[in-house]
Amino acid sequence: IFAASSTVCVVISSGSKTTKFSISAFRAGITMETLSGLVKTTLPNYLSGLPIPNTFGGWFRLGFKDWLSLVPPTAALGGLVYMSYLAFCPEARPKPSTKVNRTIRPAEAKVVDMIDIEDIGEKAAFCRCWKSKNWPYCDGSHGAHNKECQDNLGPVVVQRKKN
Repeated sequence: IFAASSTVCVVISSGSKTTKFSISAFRAGITMETLSGLVKTTLPNYLSGLPIPNTFGGWFRLGFKDWLSLVPPTAALGGLVYMSYLAFCPEARPKPSTKVNRTIRPAEAKVVDMIDIEDIGEKAAFCRCWKSKNWPYCDGSHGAHNKECQDNLGPVVVQRKKN
């Protein structure tokens, strides 16, 4: 075994034949051997040992330990079917919340604010994104929302008419 730069190499020589390979290739070989053994030997042996009856009536004669041994493969199969269902059926995916206002008086059926025109002064910017900490006035919170969602949301600006 020797190290050349950052790669560890293994040299095996037997008689006149010398074999060189890197540790990463060696590890990949072990992983494939393990996976191959799992698929070709371990899994079939496990499945053949499960108490699957030959007749429909045999299901009613299974004991508690038999049913208990069927739980892991059934759960794994159910999980695989569910994940496939979510992946291939767009209607099955959870819908994102369409609620816009999550912070400003969420217990009220409708949020309404009355503002006297005299209190506004020359100009006022009102929030439309529901993220302002200074509700109902805009505090610029829509800027972060626009960056995150690539949206173009902005405030409603009310100002006095200039004569």
